[in-house]
Amino acid sequence: MVSIICNDELFSWCQVPASELEGHPQAKVPIQVLPTPDDVHRAAARMMADEVIANNSKEMPTRWILPCGPTKQYPYFSKIVNEECISLRNVHVFHMDDCLDWEGRPLPLDHRFSYQGTMLRIFYDPIDSNLAIPVSQRHFPDIYHLDAISEEIEKVGGVDTLFGGIGYRGHIAYNEPPHSPWYTVSAEQFRNSKTRILHLNEDTLIAVSQRAVGGCSPAVPPMAITMGMKDLLSAKKIRLLSDTGAWKQTVIRVLLFGPQTVEYPVTFVQGHSDVLVLVDQATATAPLG
Repeated sequence: MVSIICNDELFSWCQVPASELEGHPQAKVPIQVLPTPDDVHRAAARMMADEVIANNSKEMPTRWILPCGPTKQYPYFSKIVNEECISLRNVHVFHMDDCLDWEGRPLPLDHRFSYQGTMLRIFYDPIDSNLAIPVSQRHFPDIYHLDAISEEIEKVGGVDTLFGGIGYRGHIAYNEPPHSPWYTVSAEQFRNSKTRILHLNEDTLIAVSQRAVGGCSPAVPPMAITMGMKDLLSAKKIRLLSDTGAWKQTVIRVLLFGPQTVEYPVTFVQGHSDVLVLVDQATATAPLG
């Protein structure tokens, strides 16, 4: 892939101090910088709980797209729900992605990289049973019916909020920039992409192995299923969280100041009407400051 971002531009963005990111006149999406990763997780959990409370008061459903990374907001969310007795009976969740083995098959639910198994353990199971999201309203991507999750989103009338993370090269879910020299994907095609199965890029495998298994890259499943950008961008609100420090200092600045490009897929949220990026101070730090 030939970059449309010149190094001089990139280097200038990477010198913008953290203190200048909020309200920067050239920023294309708003950002909020919080002191610590824990502050980011707590803020996201409170946002989620308050959205359910507001919708419940109006007898309206709450419809989310949720990630299995970041996940540290979920224990705070379940604690709030249980302590404040917030009913989740009218919440619908669409899970954005999952890992697959080298043959493109689902992993066992007890596998460390099964996102479905992880979400069952850390998001669903800790909620009191009388408050829990019904099983029929928990939607995971299906390798045997790729359009199923899009069809379910349409049935419930769309998505209220996407909560997601940001990858090293700007992927949301596993919408990674294509690296093959043998084909190209236009910005319009990528923006309208649907649920699909793919091989993970090498930089993703390295990042995941470093973060999760001490650099043991053969332990990381090499394939994934992901919701496409079309469904992600259809959400009424987009809330992106990042708390991984130096890994994300550059991509955050590309999101704020760069063009919309397949090279950094997260930049496609720039055209959305309601976006907020939440990061901690370490992630906001200028990599070339």
